[in-house]
Amino acid sequence: MTKDMMLKALSEFMGSKNDTNMSLDVYKSFGSDVPVKDYLLRRAFGSWSRVLSAMNYRYPVQVKVVEAPKPAPKKVVKKKVEKKDGK
Repeated sequence: MTKDMMLKALSEFMGSKNDTNMSLDVYKSFGSDVPVKDYLLRRAFGSWSRVLSAMNYRYPVQVKVVEAPKPAPKKVVKKKVEKKDGK
């Protein structure tokens, strides 16, 4: 597996977890669910911060954006204006 393939798999994995900047401890906690073992990534790039830096440069994480529901529009009530006779 090349470095480029490792970074692409890591980016897709982090995107599926909706996490752009995952720490090494969190990544290790997924166990065998991860696409590439952490020690292989660190061996290829030197440190975890360099792994994340290279991944964000080549394949930025695409996080799914969840839109908040829009509030219902307020109803405008028109007040009747009574004219007073000045007689």
